[in-house]
Amino acid sequence: MEEYQLRDKVAIVTGGSRGIGRAVVLALARQGAYCAFTYSSHREAAETLAAEVREVGRRALPIRLDVRDFDGAKAMIEQVKSEFGRLDILVNNAGITRDRSLMGMSREDWGDVIDTDLTGVFNTTRACIITFLKQKSGQIVNVSSVSGIRPMAGQVNYAAAKAGVIGFTKSLAKEVAPYNIRVNAVAPGFIETDMTSQLGEKFREKAVEQIPLGRFGTAEEVAQSVLFLLSDTSHYITGQVLQVDGGLGM
Repeated sequence: MEEYQLRDKVAIVTGGSRGIGRAVVLALARQGAYCAFTYSSHREAAETLAAEVREVGRRALPIRLDVRDFDGAKAMIEQVKSEFGRLDILVNNAGITRDRSLMGMSREDWGDVIDTDLTGVFNTTRACIITFLKQKSGQIVNVSSVSGIRPMAGQVNYAAAKAGVIGFTKSLAKEVAPYNIRVNAVAPGFIETDMTSQLGEKFREKAVEQIPLGRFGTAEEVAQSVLFLLSDTSHYITGQVLQVDGGLGM
C-alpha cells in the first residue's frame, strides 16, 4: 500500500463505473485510497464496482452525475467532503465520442462531446479547486487522448475537446503550482474498452498496424500511469501529458 503513498487519500474519479475509469478506481483503492466515482446511467455497474472497492477494505461512494451539470458538480464535491471529511485527488475521466465527418456532424454531435469531454473537466475542476487552494495541496489528472495530439479524420469534435483538455491542464498547472497543487494528463491511445469494442475488425487491424508495440493497451495500463502521476514518486512533475499509446502518437 505504501508504494504510491495513497493510503487514506480521498479521490474522485469521473466516469468511474466502466473502462479506464473503473480500472483507475480499483487501482486507487488497492493503493489505499478512498474512492468516490461518478456514473451517468450504469447504476448496476457502479454498485458492483463499489462492492469491489469495499472488498479491498476501502470505502466507496458512487454518485450519479452528468459532468455537464455545473451545479451538480459543486454538489458532488460537497457530498464527498461531507462523507469522507476531505478531498485530495481528482481524476477527470468522463468522456464520450460522436465520430463522423464534419459534413455529417450535427450541432448536437459537436455540443455533446465538447460539453462532456471538455466543459465537464472545467465543471468538476472548478468545483474542487477552491478546496485544493485552501488546503494548499491536491492532485489532478485529466484523461485526454492521443487524438488530442495526433487526431484521426472523422472526429473533429473529439480531437478538439481532448486537445482542449491538454491546454487546460498546462494552463492550470502553471496557475496552481505555487499552492502545491499538481495537474497532469494522460493521453491514452487505442485501449481495450467498451468504446473500442464497437470498432470493426478491419479498422482494428489497420489501427494495430500503426501502433509500434503492435497491440491495443489495457485499461489497467492506463490506470498504472495515472497512479504514477498521483504519487509522490512524481512530485516534481506537473503540466505534463503522459502518452499511454504503445507509441502511436510518435
